[in-house]
Amino acid sequence: MAFGFVIERSSLFVEISGRAEIKLFQRHIAFFIGILFILLSSFIAYYSILQHQRILKTIQSVEIPNGYNLEAGMAVNGMLGILGIALSLYLLYGFM
Repeated sequence: MAFGFVIERSSLFVEISGRAEIKLFQRHIAFFIGILFILLSSFIAYYSILQHQRILKTIQSVEIPNGYNLEAGMAVNGMLGILGIALSLYLLYGFM
């Protein structure tokens, strides 16, 4: 997600330097590739929740270590997914 944000923000540097006809084209490419990386990371966060739930169905309670929190990872990934989507919407709003 951070890599996508860096790519998206690099479009501002392209806008500052270079020829006018190249700047617009490169800014749009960097912007949309950055947004795609952010959305991909959000999808992966949600998909990892589904994978974790599938694994939990296949193991028995005696296989889970004492004190291991089964929900913490899912909660963190869910929040990361939501934040990634919110960041994408914020960047899209500022781009339009």
